[in-house]
Amino acid sequence: MAKNDYYATLGVSRNASVEEIKRAYRKLAMQYHPDRNPGDKSAEAKFKEINEAYDVLKDEQKRAAYDRYGHAAFEHGAGAGPAGFDFGAGGLGDIFDQMFGEFMGGTRRGGRGPRPGADIRQSVEIDLEEAFSGKKVQLRVPTRVVCEACHGSGSEDASRGADTCTTCGGMGKIRAQQGFFLIERTCPNCGGSGRVIRNPCRICHGTGTVPRERTLQVTIPAGVEDGTRIRLAGEGEAGSNGAPPGDLYVHVHIRPHPLFQRDGANLFLRLPVRMTLAALGGEVEVPVIDGSRATIKIPPGTQSGDQFRIRGKGFSVLRSTARGDMYIQVAVETPRHLTRKQRELLEEFEAEEEAHAKGSPESEGFFAKVKEFFEGRG
Repeated sequence: MAKNDYYATLGVSRNASVEEIKRAYRKLAMQYHPDRNPGDKSAEAKFKEINEAYDVLKDEQKRAAYDRYGHAAFEHGAGAGPAGFDFGAGGLGDIFDQMFGEFMGGTRRGGRGPRPGADIRQSVEIDLEEAFSGKKVQLRVPTRVVCEACHGSGSEDASRGADTCTTCGGMGKIRAQQGFFLIERTCPNCGGSGRVIRNPCRICHGTGTVPRERTLQVTIPAGVEDGTRIRLAGEGEAGSNGAPPGDLYVHVHIRPHPLFQRDGANLFLRLPVRMTLAALGGEVEVPVIDGSRATIKIPPGTQSGDQFRIRGKGFSVLRSTARGDMYIQVAVETPRHLTRKQRELLEEFEAEEEAHAKGSPESEGFFAKVKEFFEGRG
């Protein structure tokens, strides 16, 4: 199914500033957070879509790639993923290989001689707490390893190995004159390696590698962001006929958290507060991502949307001992079901408030403006 435009998902224009994008994201994240919509699958899907869009548009490099290539910039691992562009293996080099490989005689990494092993892409999903503290994960990776029967030579007779290709003379490519042009292409007999195995290994059939599933341990560092790509050099597929192996790329995805919203090294927590506590003030204990607790003071007269900051209680910073801050955003709750006694007390309070108190300046100012509005039309 086609993805929605990231800008449309967040409800911002294509030339929106980073702050505008951030404000739009926070508003939508609060609205569709699974904690506020328990059991609502459509809200959960919308929440994931919002996070995906924000992850790209908040980053200057990713946003530039999206503006130019759209969703294709982050698909199929083609050198560009949520962690940014990579013009190494699987990136720009492979694009040129596909375009000019046959014309110039083999791939940039291939050419003459055995081909290096292919890179492997694996994904791992972790919780936000695991991303905060770091984690070691076990991965079962389907790959190709060196054939033990021929020790990677591809030949039944390992001492002899491969012979020079008689078609290309060991060059791995052949040339043909076409009019004024000299066309160079990969040798069809040896596939560009310049060598031919006369007596292929019965186990690997001359490739020097066999399919195998390996178990690897990968260290996810503390402070990792969603979409980060971790490279394990030499842990990809084994190369053919003794060529060097490829690399393993592990893409990290972080599950949405029921309480916290992350923005870089900062965390945001929505705190529901009773109407009476907001009016009278008090103290509230809130959770911290590291498993501890923090106490915040609610001043008398606190309003919905008021925000409190706790320094150093946010997310861990990658490759650093520093931590961001935690922001608590208050949401004042109005009781839905009142007892008779509660209703009587509130009615008494409302009567007293209307007669004497001036404790609601915003409300009084609003209705004063309403009065002026109607009087101006009289």
